[in-house]
Amino acid sequence: MRQPYLHEHVTCVAAPATWLSGPSGDLATDPDGLYVEDRRAVSRLAVTVAGHVPVPIGARRDGAAAAEFTAVIRELGDPGPDPTVTLTRRREAGPRGGTETLVLANASHVTLTVAVVVRAATDFARMGAVKDGRTASLSTVELGDSVTSPDGMTVAVDSAPAPDGPGLRWDVTLPPRQQWTARLTFTRSDVDGAAGFDFRSALEVVADDRRLDALVRTGVEDLEALRRTDGPDVYYTAGSPWYLTLFGRDSLWAARLALPMGTEVAAGTLRALARRQGERHDPDTDEEPGKILHEVRPPDASYHLPPVYYGTVDATALWVSTLADAWRWGMPAAEVRELLPNVERALDWLAGHEGFIAYRANGKGLTNHGWKDSGDGVQHADGRIAEGPLALSEVQAYAYRAALDGAALLDAFAGPDAPARPGASAGPDASARPDASARPGASARPGASARPGASARPGASARPGAAHWRAWAADLAERFRKAFWCPGGYPAIALDGTGAQVDSVASNMGHLLGTGLLNPDESRAVADHVAALTSPYGVRTVSPDSAGYNVLSYHLGSVWPHDTAIALLGLVRDGHRTLAAELVRALLAAGERFGFRLPELYGGDAAATAYPASCRPQAWSASTGPALLVALLGLDADVPAGRITLRPLAPSPVGAYRVRGLRIGGADLDVSVTADGVPTVHSGPPGLMAG
Repeated sequence: MRQPYLHEHVTCVAAPATWLSGPSGDLATDPDGLYVEDRRAVSRLAVTVAGHVPVPIGARRDGAAAAEFTAVIRELGDPGPDPTVTLTRRREAGPRGGTETLVLANASHVTLTVAVVVRAATDFARMGAVKDGRTASLSTVELGDSVTSPDGMTVAVDSAPAPDGPGLRWDVTLPPRQQWTARLTFTRSDVDGAAGFDFRSALEVVADDRRLDALVRTGVEDLEALRRTDGPDVYYTAGSPWYLTLFGRDSLWAARLALPMGTEVAAGTLRALARRQGERHDPDTDEEPGKILHEVRPPDASYHLPPVYYGTVDATALWVSTLADAWRWGMPAAEVRELLPNVERALDWLAGHEGFIAYRANGKGLTNHGWKDSGDGVQHADGRIAEGPLALSEVQAYAYRAALDGAALLDAFAGPDAPARPGASAGPDASARPDASARPGASARPGASARPGASARPGASARPGAAHWRAWAADLAERFRKAFWCPGGYPAIALDGTGAQVDSVASNMGHLLGTGLLNPDESRAVADHVAALTSPYGVRTVSPDSAGYNVLSYHLGSVWPHDTAIALLGLVRDGHRTLAAELVRALLAAGERFGFRLPELYGGDAAATAYPASCRPQAWSASTGPALLVALLGLDADVPAGRITLRPLAPSPVGAYRVRGLRIGGADLDVSVTADGVPTVHSGPPGLMAG
């Protein structure tokens, strides 16, 4: 079965709920619906007035959670060409469901006496069945009050005013120049309501290029709508509608790129993932001691994969570096200190691989465990699918950065105030560390995974310290240099199971920039290849010269905004500022094409083309807006060192601009930049020097 398309849908989201419909506002066919916790609460929704189907004439979003649909009833009202009777439907999502407000307006000269009838139904479909196109056999149940599925899912509808019946029917008498309103509230009542999280970001920008304003504003709105809580903590769900849940890689990248909005979400994401950090070896879920998970699903809605699944090779290193970045942006020291045992367990997992950090598909989960996780996402330049176990280039860069970040954390929190170790804050005894086989001189072949049993090293009395992890990182960089660089002067996307280079020119190499893994000459070579991959709308996932290139493939030619943003930040850090400015302009052009709600991915050749099944909004796409501000400002925050560094792109690719509400160290930074790139700090966090 084929996955339903989303590119023409209007989406209203308030995690974990999302509305999906076409421009008419009706819920008619897949994937239309109101979903809560990955189950469809409303599958059909249609309105008639006096038996007539309204003719849609407009639809618009109002922020992330609301939309308005306007239609006319041509058969009613005054004669003549002008519409005089309209039906407006205002829709809003809430954490356990949503509302639909109907406004029937009579601009004619006659009194209307009409029946307004709403037909609503549910099929209780699981999101996976909708995504896979497997809902044809499901029966529907009419919604008029409260209904419950055989497995206990309950959906209720409340109406104000109460219907005149039968069902959701109102007999309406409407004089000229008057309007009638009814409000329907749909609630999934068998799930808990989301705990409140009241903080709203004040981040905003006003630029000569107003596209930047709109992209940042929309991104902030979408990120706030994608937030949900895990006990006392908050995180960004990955994206609507397919991934409206906690994801290791996606939630971490989104929180990291959105640090200009504050550290609260990063801290919550880190703790939510730390509570689920791997404790044992389980081949069915790919769980391993110290490993950070891939995704979590409600047990009654999981599909293909286990409800808690660990099939990701990169989230563990990203977790460490996200903690270090959040610390530098001002995450309270006490909160950072509590997570240090989890840092050590994560580093142990990285070091427990033979040679490079690699993965092998086990046949029960995803084929690929990197961010290009489609089955064909890792290919040789001639189009051959790479055979595992696979060691991805960006994963080695993440691991290198994580080792250095972990060392910095261990150094900073060493001493009498450090937490007692061994012992982890969110798992079993963390004192047993894997035998780190990725040591100087280790084999450069990729390993399948951390070795089973490696975490039980009898007699281990002392944890490796900061110096150990710096030496480990240096050794990894040297081995990477020898093994990954292709004859064409660029890093392979991966090493395959034989140790051979997977030689596609791919956007993965952009993730190496700014990590420190590359020396200056290597960084320039990677920047040149990223430039060659760049389209008018962002960085292509692979080169058009690759045999598997397809502009509308998932990972083989499309553009992903987060992928481009990561490369952009790396270019700024490594000093490739001309190309960085080009990527800023490319992302703004894409934002304009998609109404400034950047989708998960799109085709990015001559025209930015919708990938039809793309999530929108997607958290790491929405976080591109805040990340653009970091790149434009050349911003480096180091609250523990008492320093903020500003080195704006000059000349500015967006003209003059002013950023307010940029959150560092628990306070706001207000800074303006001229078109020539000269910054002025108007106010900032107390005690931090800007330079």
